[in-house]
Amino acid sequence: MSDIEKSPTMEAQKEDSPPTKPNFTEGGTKGWMAVLACWCIMFNTFGYINAFGIYEAYYKNTLLPNESDSNIAWIGSLQVFFMFSGGLISGPLMDRFGPKVIVIPCSLLFVLSVMLTSLCTEYYQFVLAQGVFGGLTNGLTYTPTATAVSQYFFKKRPLAMGIASSGSSLAGVIFPIALNRMLNQTTLGFGWSVRVIGFIMLAMTIIASVCVTSNAPKRKTGAPFLKAAWTHPAYCLQTLGLFLVMWGLFVPFFYIPGYAQSISIEVDMSNYLIAILNAGSLVGRLLGGALANHIGRFNSLTGASTICGILIFCWLSIHSLGGMIVFSLLFGFFSGTVVGLLPATIAMTATKPNEIGSYMGMAFGVLGISGLTGTPITGAMISSYGSYEPAIIFAGVVTLVGAAVIFGARVCFAGAKAVA
Repeated sequence: MSDIEKSPTMEAQKEDSPPTKPNFTEGGTKGWMAVLACWCIMFNTFGYINAFGIYEAYYKNTLLPNESDSNIAWIGSLQVFFMFSGGLISGPLMDRFGPKVIVIPCSLLFVLSVMLTSLCTEYYQFVLAQGVFGGLTNGLTYTPTATAVSQYFFKKRPLAMGIASSGSSLAGVIFPIALNRMLNQTTLGFGWSVRVIGFIMLAMTIIASVCVTSNAPKRKTGAPFLKAAWTHPAYCLQTLGLFLVMWGLFVPFFYIPGYAQSISIEVDMSNYLIAILNAGSLVGRLLGGALANHIGRFNSLTGASTICGILIFCWLSIHSLGGMIVFSLLFGFFSGTVVGLLPATIAMTATKPNEIGSYMGMAFGVLGISGLTGTPITGAMISSYGSYEPAIIFAGVVTLVGAAVIFGARVCFAGAKAVA
């Protein structure tokens, strides 16, 4: 890693006193307990969304056969939107009150949303229970736990966040396999299949609620939203770049099963491709965090985003089961690296540890719009053209453009540190 990316960026900026460096414990019992709490929340949040491809295919074939691909995708995209934009609320609250008062009630409400989803039969019910209620309670728990990890670590932050975010990848392996078997190979039916998932999430919720803590001083003054953050080019460019990357990144997660079925791959195997993708993501999050400690966080994020865009274009040429397995593994690995590093690079641009929550919350609010619109746009393309090709091209282009913008953020960040 370069000296620029090794140097702490968080210095107190007070007009009446000299800047002081924050104290990062780089672990300790409470630090690693915070990682465990975030791992459990990531299992419940991103992990659940990573399995939406199973819901997309099942709703289309069974529960909502009269709805278009785009309409069904709105359920998942609303969930992504509210998961990210929930950080606009929970980020500033985290800075002021700490994580427990947010995580405990909101994670229990998220489990309730899963149970309500198991009772749904109509399209609007899925939109409200799974998309809106589930997504919002998801987002209210994700940002505080990710912030807590960043407040305990600096040098080891990419590794700590990589370990924490691996929870979503493991869930992305478990949930598709479990849902596919329960929905298609047992007599449980949709209701009890989803409720089983809900009980697993309840166990994770209890662990996270016990383990999550923060060591940063509470922010007592100042506006909830930090306008000064948007005066930093590195923060603005990084947020814009991640917006574009996320516009394309979720397309394979949502449409791999449907695409696989369109090239005559059987339903069971097409659903297992989501699990294979998430298995690759699990490795990517762990190794990506370790690699970032050596070559730099922005460098790793830019490289992984670029490779994701290239792989999406390669998807155009895949028409066999073997090709889809290789694509799923590779895309899972590099998309996992992107998602694992995302919070760590955003946290780098914050000026104080007790502002990380607000920085993350504001960035995630912007990313929520990306999650809301990306897959419905591509779903509409699939329905209009009767082909996945235009959607794949769109996803590949925006991902590569986003990677270039993130590289611009890295240049601005390096320049700012050189001046300082």
